Amino acid sequence: MTEIPPIEKLKYPLGTFNFPRDQSRELTREWINVLKYFPKRLSEISSSLPEEKLTWKYRPQGWNIQQVIHHCADSHMNGIIRTKLALTETDPEIRPYMEARWAELEDYNYPIKYAIDTLELVHFKWALLFEKFRESDFEKRYYHPEDEKHYTLREQLALYAWHCNHHFAHIEQAISYEGKFNEIVQA
Repeated sequence: MTEIPPIEKLKYPLGTFNFPRDQSRELTREWINVLKYFPKRLSEISSSLPEEKLTWKYRPQGWNIQQVIHHCADSHMNGIIRTKLALTETDPEIRPYMEARWAELEDYNYPIKYAIDTLELVHFKWALLFEKFRESDFEKRYYHPEDEKHYTLREQLALYAWHCNHHFAHIEQAISYEGKFNEIVQA
């Protein structure tokens, strides 16, 4: 039997987000490409999964694959709105939302096709926006009251690129453990 990693490793298979000190144009381009190709990657990894495998969890008491994909759609819709707020207002305060409660709503039970379709449209527009940024646009920012922090749009781009890879790793993890965490209840 494969040994189960510590819960923190299951929660953060790629580690937590760290904004790098050096933000080169090449790195910025990589982050934009992560956004641009994330919906395609999700579609590819999930297209061969039968419906019952979409219920596999990436950790005990975690979300299942279907919930992760729907969460990404909701999170990234909020993300593009935050980008547009920062572009059109001066240091706006954004509104957080209760992601865990959103994951319990009925639309998370619908086919992942709808979430992936949403992601394709959102990411197309979002990547297009970032690709057209002037250097000064990356320094525009918003305030996140829950984090008590200002985020520049460059930091936001890096964060959401990490978010894409983070949840993609969750899906890979759920697949690799083949539903094992659906049966485990954390003490």
